[in-house]
Amino acid sequence: MNNRPQPMEAATQFIETHFPNCDGAILAGSVVRGQATETSDLDIIVFDKSLHSAYRESLIELGWPIELFAHNLTSYRPFFKSDCERARPSLPRMVSEGAIIKDTGIITAIKQEANRLLELGPTEWYQETIDFKRYFITDSLDDLIGCRDRGEKLFIANNLGELVSEFILRTNGKWIGSSKWVVRSLVEHDEELATEFIEAFDTFYKTNETDKIIRFVDKVLQPFGGRLFEGFSLGKNSR
Repeated sequence: MNNRPQPMEAATQFIETHFPNCDGAILAGSVVRGQATETSDLDIIVFDKSLHSAYRESLIELGWPIELFAHNLTSYRPFFKSDCERARPSLPRMVSEGAIIKDTGIITAIKQEANRLLELGPTEWYQETIDFKRYFITDSLDDLIGCRDRGEKLFIANNLGELVSEFILRTNGKWIGSSKWVVRSLVEHDEELATEFIEAFDTFYKTNETDKIIRFVDKVLQPFGGRLFEGFSLGKNSR
C-alpha cells in the first residue's frame, strides 16, 4: 500500500478514468481534513448531468478504498435536505470541506448551498422535545444505576452516551454526529465538556464505576430542569 498514489493524485486518476466528462468532482473526508489513518478511504463526490439519479458505490482502486457519491446537478439537494432534517449534515459537510478535483464552473454554487445550510444549523428543539429527551435520558440513567449485569450495563451506557451527546449538541443549536463524529462534534462545541464526557464513560468502561457518568448527566440536564420522570406524559388526550 506504500506505493499507492497520494489521495488527490489517486482521486484525479479515478475521475479521469471513470468520469472524464463529469461537470465537477470533490475529494472529501479525513484525507482532506488531515485526519487520515492507515484505514482511511477516499470520499469522492461526482456531479454529472448525464446521470439519471444519484447512487453510492464502494470499491477499491489504485490501492485505495473509495466511497463514491454520484449525483447529477439536482439530485444532491434532497440529500442535503434529509441530512439537515436529521441534524447530521454528512453530504453538506463533505461538499463544504472538500477539495476540488474537477470543476467546469458548478462547484462554487454547490459549495455555497452547503455552506448556507451548515451556517443555519439544525432546527431548534421545542420544549416538548427537550422534555421528551430528558425523560429517556433519565430512564436510561436509572437503568444504568440499577443494573447489576456487566454485559447489560455496557449497552445501557452506549445508549446513554448517544442520548446525552445528542442532547448537549441539539440544545445548543449544533449539528450531531454518529460514531467518531460524536466526539468530533462535541469537541467542536466545547472541548472541555467533551473531555469530561469522555473521561466519565472511559472510567466506567475501565472500572465499572458509574459515579462520573451520573454527575455528568445531572450536570447536562440541570439547566433544563434536571431528571424527568414524574408527570411525563406522551400521547395523553386532555379533556
